[in-house]
Amino acid sequence: MNPETPTPIYVCGPTASGKTALALELAARHDGEIVNADAFQLYRGLEILSAAPSAEERAIVPHHLFSVLDPATPNDAQSYVELAAPVIAEIAARGRTPIVTGGSGLYLKFLTHGASPLPAGDAALRAELDALPLEELAARLQALDPVEAARTNLLNRRYVGRALEICLLTGRRASGLRDQWEGATAERTAGLRGYVIHRSRPDLHARIAGRTRAMLDGGALEEVAALEDVSATFEKAIGFREVRALLRGEIDRATCEELVNAATRQYAKRQETWFRRETWLEPWAVPPS
Repeated sequence: MNPETPTPIYVCGPTASGKTALALELAARHDGEIVNADAFQLYRGLEILSAAPSAEERAIVPHHLFSVLDPATPNDAQSYVELAAPVIAEIAARGRTPIVTGGSGLYLKFLTHGASPLPAGDAALRAELDALPLEELAARLQALDPVEAARTNLLNRRYVGRALEICLLTGRRASGLRDQWEGATAERTAGLRGYVIHRSRPDLHARIAGRTRAMLDGGALEEVAALEDVSATFEKAIGFREVRALLRGEIDRATCEELVNAATRQYAKRQETWFRRETWLEPWAVPPS
């Protein structure tokens, strides 16, 4: 990248932590434009349930990649990169700072680090390995890749099976592939800058509860009722299935609200775990709201 070209700033954090507000603050400070990195805010028709920036917030600075996908369109991390990379490059080429904002860890990982060289799982091979006793899996891993075996918990069947699967699918040692990937990752992250928002657990849970109530009161039911054909990706949006169950009369409003809250809290915990591993992100601590 040209040294005079603005470097993107990444704003990460768990759901309901305040990423939109921080992104707007940084955009004002760095002459920036905001680029969405949330898997569900990409979709049209999910603006309320995905807590997308409001029309008033979008009017403050230019926003990109919000409400750009049809609900029936499937999407994944690689497809997201194909959408986002040229947008980010175009913003930077104009001398503005891309403020990349979202909580979808895998999308951000693909964007900042590239796709992992490790192969996807193979159902047939996995079924074959699942039929073997753990002791045999561990012995095979130790024979094929003693380095990976030494740093793997050999009592954890999932870890052992995955390491062995990588060896068998690639014909290479999993340890070598992982080390190569980690080295490349270190080089990439050296030039990255970004923040991850930290809130206390009680504060975050209170914000989640308040946002869920506001969504259900503010049009989420009507939003979901208007949707017809949706992709498998779209269906994973937190609250979508719960609101549909409410609309079908299978649960009441209070149950729907609690189910959405519980799912959101679980998702936030997974996000916190994910971003904790991204050591290049600077913590951005905020006082209770």
